[in-house]
Amino acid sequence: MPPAIPSLVHPSRVRILHPGGSHIHGPVVYWMLRDQRLADNWALLHAAELAAASTPAAPLAIAFTLFPRPFLLGAHLRQLGFLLRGLRRLAADAHARGLPFFLLEGGPAELPSLVRRLGASALVADFSPLRPVREALDAVVQELLRDAANMAVHQVDAHNVVPVWTASGKLEYSAKTFRSKVNKVINEYLVEYPEVPQWAPWCMEQPKSVDWDALINSIFSEAENVPEINWCEPGESSAMEVLLGSKDGFLTKRIKNYDTGRNDPTKPHALSCLSPYLHFGHISAQRCALEAKKRRHLSPKSVDTFLEELIIRRELADNFCYYQPQYDSLAGAWEWARKTLTDHTGDKREHIYTMYWAKKILEWTSQPEEALSIAIYLNDKVNLEE
Repeated sequence: MPPAIPSLVHPSRVRILHPGGSHIHGPVVYWMLRDQRLADNWALLHAAELAAASTPAAPLAIAFTLFPRPFLLGAHLRQLGFLLRGLRRLAADAHARGLPFFLLEGGPAELPSLVRRLGASALVADFSPLRPVREALDAVVQELLRDAANMAVHQVDAHNVVPVWTASGKLEYSAKTFRSKVNKVINEYLVEYPEVPQWAPWCMEQPKSVDWDALINSIFSEAENVPEINWCEPGESSAMEVLLGSKDGFLTKRIKNYDTGRNDPTKPHALSCLSPYLHFGHISAQRCALEAKKRRHLSPKSVDTFLEELIIRRELADNFCYYQPQYDSLAGAWEWARKTLTDHTGDKREHIYTMYWAKKILEWTSQPEEALSIAIYLNDKVNLEE
């Protein structure tokens, strides 16, 4: 069995959900979900090092589970199109690198059977703070504990620069309290990615061939028709082009306007346009931060503002969802926030806001509960952003 904590990935980025047996040899399976990329992926790096550290080296595979409705497949056509077309490209890239890509259309319930069939020595899972993912992971772990107790199960936070459970051990009150904690450890985690170690060639069960056109058409036939967007192509290479492209890259061409224009809804080009890629994990927030820091001298204020949004504000949202079980209800808001909403429900709203659209929804509805319900619906069904 490979070492529980590898050297390439910071130990606190990894949670050992089950240590497994000490003398089991078999492939390592990476359960990809939230971080849909091969580059700059701590979870994949951890899985690869587990495979490489076996004696002899073990093979490595990726498994992706399509969550059934109402979660993942309950989204609308726009989100599903971006997801599926991105997965299609990712599967082709994985194949080119000798990584088998198992697409489990029946959802997480199919995963225990796959890893048992493969005789896996370890399962490495992506991290997500959302309830359906945590429940699915718990169910998978419990089944494996019952039927494959020698298999190790690890979870890696590859989505946040500072792992959510390391950044803070509790629900944070505000960005101010969270910022101070993150800034104390940021240099420990905001480091360059190492090279991915070499795993053994795959000579086991091959993934079922996926007819992507048929799969996309089938899923689209059941999805509500919110049109796909044409300004944003899914995939890792497209994400890097938006970040660093020579023609219209955010950090190479547009960063100077970010500080003053990002909250103006009439200036969409002032935004990074990276949110869809961060949301689906086509690009690493850590990669974005590393590249931004390299270019800070070009526009210090805009880069600092971008890093504040990318790391502090974005990862504060994960903190909220991770430590607040009622994250999708007004009951999960702080008492002062609930009181403020109640006291000012009937107020006339000014037409200029930062954090613009959520507050406009609050203006357009009669009650905060209705506004929250609409905001969550739009986020879950239509929105591509992080």
